[in-house]
Amino acid sequence: MGSREEGLENLKKFWPENAPNISQVPKYVSKYKKEKIVIKCGGKVLIDPDLFNKFIEDVSILYKLGLNIIIVHGGGPRIKIELKKLNIESQFINGLRITNKKTMGIVEKALVDFNSEIIEKLKKKECKAAGLNVSQNNIFIVEQENASLGFVGRPKKVLNEKIQSIVDQQQIPIISPMGKDIEGEKYNINADTAAASIAKSLKSRRLLLMTDVAGVYDKNKKLINEIKPAEAKDLIDKKIVDGGMIPKLLNSIDAIENGVKGVVIIDGRKLHSILYEIFSDEGSGTLIRK
Repeated sequence: MGSREEGLENLKKFWPENAPNISQVPKYVSKYKKEKIVIKCGGKVLIDPDLFNKFIEDVSILYKLGLNIIIVHGGGPRIKIELKKLNIESQFINGLRITNKKTMGIVEKALVDFNSEIIEKLKKKECKAAGLNVSQNNIFIVEQENASLGFVGRPKKVLNEKIQSIVDQQQIPIISPMGKDIEGEKYNINADTAAASIAKSLKSRRLLLMTDVAGVYDKNKKLINEIKPAEAKDLIDKKIVDGGMIPKLLNSIDAIENGVKGVVIIDGRKLHSILYEIFSDEGSGTLIRK
């Protein structure tokens, strides 16, 4: 774990209240220390200052424990606010935002600004982080998702070496979900899709998708703690899940079938949900794995 390794005594200095049992932490650090964990932050975490600060605190703890984490951030709620100022209505197809030339600049600015904000907040917590975004250091080679969505892309290739270079420097890569096609045209990418493509490409141990619900619910509106990919697909086919949960589950299934050991849909509104997922047996939210 190199220079960031922290013993139990040091851990007590920064381990928060209302977090998992501190005595269990070293066991999980050993489990994950040679692995990669991709975390997608989205939902209310993006616009609620208190939730955002709690998210930054949890990420800083993972960093101080020497874990290799990669952050992919969404921007949906912020983009919606900016579009509303211009009286532009947000439109979606199966949970994916329709993006045209007019809205593309607004989307990019919101994502780049948020990327910088995450880096600055982490620096204040003594965490080194570096941004990867479409205008300065693009990592996604994309193709158009479909014409009806406009400038929405699906990653065809992830430039892993750029991510790995930041990880090797003991920094946290902070990634915006936009990419370019082979002609250099910019495209918006659904943040869950972007995070899943990175997790697949890096063969990460875990992919955490933060959202505004407790996890995935069954037909009786009961929270599902663990589910297999085929069962997740069944929820979509039977229309038990809808809206933004559709791309989350489709991306989770895709990631699991392409080398990611586990995907977890967790509630970003819940205090220390990231820490509970990584450092406790009970976990947090809905785990999807084979």
